[in-house]
Amino acid sequence: QVQLVESGGGLVQAGGSLRLSCAVTGRTFSTLLMAWFRQAPGKEREFVSSIIQRGDITTDADFVKGRFTISRDNAKNMVYLEMNSLKSEDTAVYYCAGSVDSYFPGRLKEAAFYNYWGQGTQVTVSS
Repeated sequence: QVQLVESGGGLVQAGGSLRLSCAVTGRTFSTLLMAWFRQAPGKEREFVSSIIQRGDITTDADFVKGRFTISRDNAKNMVYLEMNSLKSEDTAVYYCAGSVDSYFPGRLKEAAFYNYWGQGTQVTVSS
């Protein structure tokens, strides 16, 4: 059974930083394409960033470019989201997701592309 467990969320002031982590167990981590999504109250879940199995190709949503960085450590079965210059509109529950499929640029931002999901971690940015 594949499990994804996020951590690192919390309350931060606008302009601050947080680092989210996601630990993956139950499957060979290096075979999974990983991503972060988020969902704010009253809004649909939206794509944040993704990283392919090798870790050398990342894709970001327009609203995070230059502020967030996704990375992974295949030796530790971990994926991270470094978030800087946080804004109040970044407030959301952040979810880690994994896909067994290969890199497919046209589908990376679709939630249905991902087979496994974590339970989410709350990020609250105060203005």
